[in-house]
Amino acid sequence: PRALTFRSLWAGLLLQEMTMAGLHELRFTEEKPLLRGQDAELENSDVFLSAVDTDWKEHDIETPYGLLHVVIRGSPKGNRPAILTYHDVGLNHKLCFNTFFNYEDMQEITKHFVVCHVDAPGQQAGASQFPQGYQYPSMDQLAAMLPSVVQHFGFKYVIGIGVGAGAYVLAKFALIFPDLVEGLVLMNIDPNGKGWIDWAAAKLSGLTSTLPDTVLSHLFSQEELVNNTELVQSYRQQIGSVVNQFNLQLFLNMYNSRRDLDINRPGTVPNAKTLRCPVMLVVGDNAPAEEGVVECNSKLDPTNTTFLKMADSGGLPQVTQPGKLTEAFKYFLQGMGYSEWSSALWPSLSACAVPSASMTRLARSRTASLTSASSVDGTRPRACTHSESTEAMGQINHTMEVSC
Repeated sequence: PRALTFRSLWAGLLLQEMTMAGLHELRFTEEKPLLRGQDAELENSDVFLSAVDTDWKEHDIETPYGLLHVVIRGSPKGNRPAILTYHDVGLNHKLCFNTFFNYEDMQEITKHFVVCHVDAPGQQAGASQFPQGYQYPSMDQLAAMLPSVVQHFGFKYVIGIGVGAGAYVLAKFALIFPDLVEGLVLMNIDPNGKGWIDWAAAKLSGLTSTLPDTVLSHLFSQEELVNNTELVQSYRQQIGSVVNQFNLQLFLNMYNSRRDLDINRPGTVPNAKTLRCPVMLVVGDNAPAEEGVVECNSKLDPTNTTFLKMADSGGLPQVTQPGKLTEAFKYFLQGMGYSEWSSALWPSLSACAVPSASMTRLARSRTASLTSASSVDGTRPRACTHSESTEAMGQINHTMEVSC
């Protein structure tokens, strides 16, 4: 049996312009600032950490809840959003995203965007250990740290890519600050808090398993743990050596104590809250989070959500299937109107001549959405008004479930 139970996750991908309604003004007070980590060179040259790119710049950014370690490449490009990532429990931005962002086609995409990787407090390589009694930021507070990153670099808005705990943080960020989020790619998101049975099971697992093994049961399915030994063993080594174990335990404890995301499909309950930006939900067909992703999909607005279930993929689709994920991300961007350069990079986007029938269907939907999402000269408008968005939602239902 799995040590950690994952019930719900989020689904979806874009297909039409949605309103980024006004930024909620919130005031925060300083609470036990985080320690400034002494980032050191990694001794381990594992494939997941091997990328060398001198264009990446590291920053420690002050936020209402302490320092946040961020690495960034590029600078804001006109009205185009930044791509901002947030990793899962047990990982950092390198372990979680290097394979994906080093994929050749993904590098072609990121030439046109500034990319910003966020490490959860104390999870970056070489981070100093927090003192005993340190109060780790809550999941809500982790989300509330991100506007400081946006402001620090002068981003107008971001496209978030999150995995697991990082997907939860980005979803919470989008709920609180909808005006700052243009779109979301959420992998393995679990929008539900733990019930007391799950909490007790997690506590028992913590007493009988090592911390790396507990994290592995969160990242991988039981089948992967048994059969994909090379990948699992590599991550076991990295989790145990690269991430500070004390800091990791604090992050894991906070994630396990999260509350339900306050989201409901519009029309199902009075004053339902939901994500207003385009969303692509991603899960592998052999992932521990699959059941939760399906449930989360049921809670999102079907007019701007796509559920992408990836065949032959487990708990880390961005690692095991970077090509498929990159292909889906292309159409995500195209559907949002960022396509003025796509025909030069990927001619198939214009003709919708993609390898599989499922991705062809996805491409057709994305292309159709461009008629309303893009301006005549090919530049991308920011967003429609709230009334326009509401009217469009009444006319178009783009619920999609895509397997690839």
